[in-house]
Amino acid sequence: MSRHQITRLRHDTRRRTLTIVSIETLGSHMRRMVFTAPELKDFVSASADDHIKLFFRAADGETVMRDFTPRRFDPTAQTLTIDFALHDAGPATQWAAAAQIGDTLDIGGPRGSAVVPDDFDWVLMIGDETALPAIGRRVEELRAGVPAITLVVVDGPADEQRFAARADWQGHWVYRAGQSDDDSGLLLGALRTLALPAGEGFVWIAAETAVARALRAHVQDVIGHPREWLKAAGYWTRGVADAADKTLDG
Repeated sequence: MSRHQITRLRHDTRRRTLTIVSIETLGSHMRRMVFTAPELKDFVSASADDHIKLFFRAADGETVMRDFTPRRFDPTAQTLTIDFALHDAGPATQWAAAAQIGDTLDIGGPRGSAVVPDDFDWVLMIGDETALPAIGRRVEELRAGVPAITLVVVDGPADEQRFAARADWQGHWVYRAGQSDDDSGLLLGALRTLALPAGEGFVWIAAETAVARALRAHVQDVIGHPREWLKAAGYWTRGVADAADKTLDG
């Protein structure tokens, strides 16, 4: 197999019912929940940016689905960790804000994984709060010593996170400070100041769709990074409920 070969896997999917066994507050806008269930014995999540469907009951009684990233999966303990950002007023946020130990939640997936090999000379990951579960998981899974640079926009210092990294992790944070919705400007301004390492690197981007597009364009057209070593995704779209563009085609 050639170097930097991205492997795409398909998984058998089914619906599973999980039970919360622990809850942790992360900063001022996120809750981390650890779930367990015997049904996790054959659960597979092969990539840090996998997506699973979570099923919630909306105010009108209808069931709605939302995409979330598995923050951590322990096949031995049969536990799945999911981080919930508490920003909007939708069914996922309402459920997560009120959830207690012992509550249950149905999930489905992931349908597939795009496994990026850990053989790049460096890794750069850029995003907003919705990208933090994938960023944290990837940083913690990288081999020892590899340069891993993360650039994340959050509301303020209380929303920063720390990762248990073996990699040579450099975490860069930019703050909205309640004054700006211009994540593109904040992230692009910080990105222009970064000195990237030598060698062949992989760049991963996930944020609001328009923001992710702007960052992808800068990385490709201004920095000149190879397209095949870049993955960008719109994890949400401003003003549109449950809208995303995971591949940013077009």
